[in-house]
Amino acid sequence: MEFRHLGRSGLLVSEIAYGNWITHGSQVEEDAALACVRAALESGITTFDTADVYAGTRAEEVLGRALKDERRDGLEIFTKVYWRTGPGQNDSGLSRKHIMSSIDGSLRRLGTDYVDLYQAHRFDHHTPLEETMEAFADVVHRGKAHYIGVSEWSAAEIRAAKPLADELKIRLVSNQPQYSMLWRVIEAEVVPTSQELGLGQIVWSPLAQGVLSGKYKAGAQPPAGSRATDEKSGATFIARWLEDDVLNAVARLQPLADEAGLTMAQLAVAWVLHNPNVSAAIIGASRPEQVRDNVKASGVKLDDGLLKAIDEIVDPVVTRDPALTTSPSKRP
Repeated sequence: MEFRHLGRSGLLVSEIAYGNWITHGSQVEEDAALACVRAALESGITTFDTADVYAGTRAEEVLGRALKDERRDGLEIFTKVYWRTGPGQNDSGLSRKHIMSSIDGSLRRLGTDYVDLYQAHRFDHHTPLEETMEAFADVVHRGKAHYIGVSEWSAAEIRAAKPLADELKIRLVSNQPQYSMLWRVIEAEVVPTSQELGLGQIVWSPLAQGVLSGKYKAGAQPPAGSRATDEKSGATFIARWLEDDVLNAVARLQPLADEAGLTMAQLAVAWVLHNPNVSAAIIGASRPEQVRDNVKASGVKLDDGLLKAIDEIVDPVVTRDPALTTSPSKRP
């Protein structure tokens, strides 16, 4: 496993992180989840990403149990706040009330005194940004988080937050966007802004919900038990990648992966890591062997000819519009 700095901070993270968005507490049983975390640790992963909303808070609990016997200083644990976690009018968003309540809930479920990175899961259009950043500053200054990050924030939102963070003497070091060969909406605006301001990307769905693994075929039914067949595990998210033109393009990547000596999944993860603004790529898994396969992308270098060939194949089906980096207009 290779390690990278998280943005322009001193924190080193494993360039492949383990995330439990739609697996722990929902898609797989706890024994399988624990086995996946064990495989991640054995493969050299030290960075683990979750959120309070995942599986209705159960994902944090499962991850906490999976990591409870590990040396805390040897791990980087990330979580997030924004989405609804209760029935009350203040159980969502980025108000001071919700942030201060949510960090304590996350720490309790994770079984730790602090998280290394606390992230705003979306931008809150209904809370003054100053209030949000002041609450994050209190979280940091009370020792409950070391660094602050955001997720799916636009370039303008990041640019507005960074001077507030500097004034409050907290380190805003990262953004967590969706990013893959097929979804490149961050490249035009978010990445240049982040490079300028010192934020690194912690990217999710580098496999485009598994489509870039090559398991889905044009004109064929999705494999039994796959994400595309399970409404609880994100079938609505993968639907946009199951069009025949996308799947045909993905199929044409297989010879390139073969020539490079990589699986399709390894090629996809190595591709996002080729972007120098990416600090880590988040992988998820329902089986330990998926973890062991994906981590082999760490340290892989893709030459210019291979990158050009990939672009020529997928360019007609790539989504690039930076306006698609958005947060809900109404608080959830």
